[in-house]
Amino acid sequence: MSTARVAAILTASPAHRDALQALALAGPRGAWIGAGFVRNAVWDALTGRTPETASLADIDVVHWDDATPDAAFEAALRHARPALPWSVTHQAGMAAANGHAPYRDVADALAHWPETATAVAARLVAGRVEVLAPLRLDDLMDLVVRPGPAHAAQPSVVRARLRAKAWPRRWPALRVFGLAGD
Repeated sequence: MSTARVAAILTASPAHRDALQALALAGPRGAWIGAGFVRNAVWDALTGRTPETASLADIDVVHWDDATPDAAFEAALRHARPALPWSVTHQAGMAAANGHAPYRDVADALAHWPETATAVAARLVAGRVEVLAPLRLDDLMDLVVRPGPAHAAQPSVVRARLRAKAWPRRWPALRVFGLAGD
């Protein structure tokens, strides 16, 4: 049910649907858009705001396609939708960069993202929005900020992101769990 709700929110937003369409046309094979692109849209919709992409610092495209460098995919996406702040990252290389054991695939990479509500991605396949949520959608749908399993022992990472991104100011109904001392 929650995946259907997330898909419906993204489908109903022209800006989100357009970005997903651009990814399907010009992005890496099997790629997803994750992080704030999905999280912000859902939290906006759940709190009565209109989901938009204009305030996003970047649009995080995650993939596992070894055939083409990330920069080439970013260039193709910028050509397709020049106004969008594309950021393409092959997730296999992120494990070492983050000090983690190698990731198995995109879902495993998402499961290592800082917050449970951020570890979600979407893509357009055959005209329909698919949702990938390896840490489930409960926290996203319940407006909860909580460290993901890879960051549970280091809540300072999530605490710093919470402050820097000012999420409670934008979504006062957010509830925060798991950020007691490190």
